[in-house]
Amino acid sequence: MTTVREHITTGIEPNSPVARLGAGLARYGLVVVIAWIGLLKFTEYEARGIEPLVANSPLMSWVYDVFSVTAFSSLLGVLELATAALIAVAPWWPRVSALGSAIAVGLFVATLSFLFTTPGVFEASAGGFPVLSSTGQFLIKDVALIGIAAWTLVDALRRA
Repeated sequence: MTTVREHITTGIEPNSPVARLGAGLARYGLVVVIAWIGLLKFTEYEARGIEPLVANSPLMSWVYDVFSVTAFSSLLGVLELATAALIAVAPWWPRVSALGSAIAVGLFVATLSFLFTTPGVFEASAGGFPVLSSTGQFLIKDVALIGIAAWTLVDALRRA
C-alpha cells in the first residue's frame, strides 16, 4: 500500500518541468524581493522606516555613529541589490550565486534579530506575544525568506 506522500511525489523527478518551475519561482522570487527592498533603501521613507530597528539593535546601533540614517540605508540598498544580482546568476556562475545566497542568509538573520530588540514588535493592545504588531508582521516574513535563501545556497553549491 502506498502512502499519501509516496502517491503525491511519485513521478516528480528533480529535473521535471514542475520541479524546475518551483525552483525558478523560489530563486527569482527571492531575487525580486531582495532587489525591491534594496531599491527602497534609497528612499527617505525606507531609511526612516528602518531607523528604529537599527537604532534599538545592540549589534547594529553603532552604525548611526559612523553613517547618517540615509547613508546607511543607501549602503544597505547597495548590498541588497548586489545580493539579488549574485543569487540571480546561478545558472551561469553557481559559486558566485552561493555567495549571494550566503549573504542573503546573513541579511535575514540580522533582520530577524530585530524581533527581539525592537520595542513594539508584539501588539500590547492584544495581549502581546504571540500577537504581532505591524512591525512584527513586517519582520516575521524573513523566517520564510531565510529558508528560501538557505535553499538557494544549497542549490547553488549542488550546481557547482
